[in-house]
Amino acid sequence: MLNELRPALVILGLSTILLGGIYPLAVTGVARAAMPSQASGSVVQVAGHEGGSALIGQPFSDPKYFWGRLSATLDASGKPLPYNAGSSLGSNLGPTNPALTDAARARIDALRAADPGDARLVPVDLVTASGSGLDPHISPAAAEFQVRRVARVRGIPEARVRALVTANTEARTLGILGEPRVNVLSLNSALDVR
Repeated sequence: MLNELRPALVILGLSTILLGGIYPLAVTGVARAAMPSQASGSVVQVAGHEGGSALIGQPFSDPKYFWGRLSATLDASGKPLPYNAGSSLGSNLGPTNPALTDAARARIDALRAADPGDARLVPVDLVTASGSGLDPHISPAAAEFQVRRVARVRGIPEARVRALVTANTEARTLGILGEPRVNVLSLNSALDVR
């Protein structure tokens, strides 16, 4: 039995060293050399300190900030916990589910309360969650919808806010993949620095 156990333990030890130590260190080293920002979590600096990751949405509800997409993430007990990166998932609510309609209606009401008198149609990405529940981006249309409110609350010209939206709009990946998008955390950070 010892003759059979010894090779298995040697293979286990070598596999642990190779796959649990050397390989992760090599991949991390290559990632940090090739893409240092992404390998470090794509951290956004706000007023000299870490404000969050550009890859994970943040909950903004103050009218002076742009609001991102709804988050469908949960905590360990199953209760809603917005933008919980440890629980990435979509809501899985179908279009006929009343909970989806109620969530969208509540968000529309919150947007209307933050900017009374704005009767424009609310862009769909402001009232629905993304597939991961962590999306840090909104569409340029969703950002434009909020320009008037943010400018009014902050007491700055709409043209200045619109210029920040344009400066923080990312183009399609490789010019063809996805849609143009605005990173909400980066945009709100730029608003605070202005």
